[in-house]
Amino acid sequence: MTLLPETTQKKLGLVIDLDVCVGCHACVVNCKEWNTGGYGAPLSDVEPYGDNPSGAWLNRIHTFEITPADAPAQIVHFPKSCLHCEDAPCVTVCPTGASYKRSEDGIVLVEEDKCIGCGLCAWACPYGAREMDPVENVMKKCTLCVDRIYNDNLLEIDRTPACVKTCPANARHFGDFADPNSAVSIMTLERGGYDLMPEMDTKPVNKYLPPRPKANPATAASESKQLAPAFAPKAGEGLLGWIDRALEKLG
Repeated sequence: MTLLPETTQKKLGLVIDLDVCVGCHACVVNCKEWNTGGYGAPLSDVEPYGDNPSGAWLNRIHTFEITPADAPAQIVHFPKSCLHCEDAPCVTVCPTGASYKRSEDGIVLVEEDKCIGCGLCAWACPYGAREMDPVENVMKKCTLCVDRIYNDNLLEIDRTPACVKTCPANARHFGDFADPNSAVSIMTLERGGYDLMPEMDTKPVNKYLPPRPKANPATAASESKQLAPAFAPKAGEGLLGWIDRALEKLG
């Protein structure tokens, strides 16, 4: 059994904005690409072009249709990876010490040379965030791209997880939650960021920002019609008026 550190110097993690995630899977693909050639064993694919493809992915997107009581139905794309929990059950059940949480930054990692592929950590994780590599037979998980964020060979602007770097909608943000003045801490406070499944009492570091309320299309259209006359240009004004005056000068 592996012990958790009593405290961590930092709490590195992600803020994911569900309001702007478009479900493009760019974060998923770039995560796969980086971690296949980076930290630890490659992320394997089995029969990727066959009838029964399978493989290991450290980041996945789940898409749901939700119907709020006072708003129209909407689609929510929900990215999910390891949440680097403060009270990580995947660490404490590991019989070999392969799974561990770092005291310096709070990142949960797997020392693959010690992993025996027993799968206990996957059973213990309430979020389904661990994946058994079907070829290497070791457990894989999000590392917050630890080989990027501390890489002195990269420009400082690039020392961020691959998923954050590649997100075209700027839905993913990386930082230290132990610092109340960090961008992720401020974002979480201002937008009401929340824990995934708080009832599990794992204290996940990663936070989610909820989707903003969406206006009812029928109501919005009605309000638009009411406002339209107030903003309608008077005769001779606006673009058409300018064109008329220009044509008069040419004539």
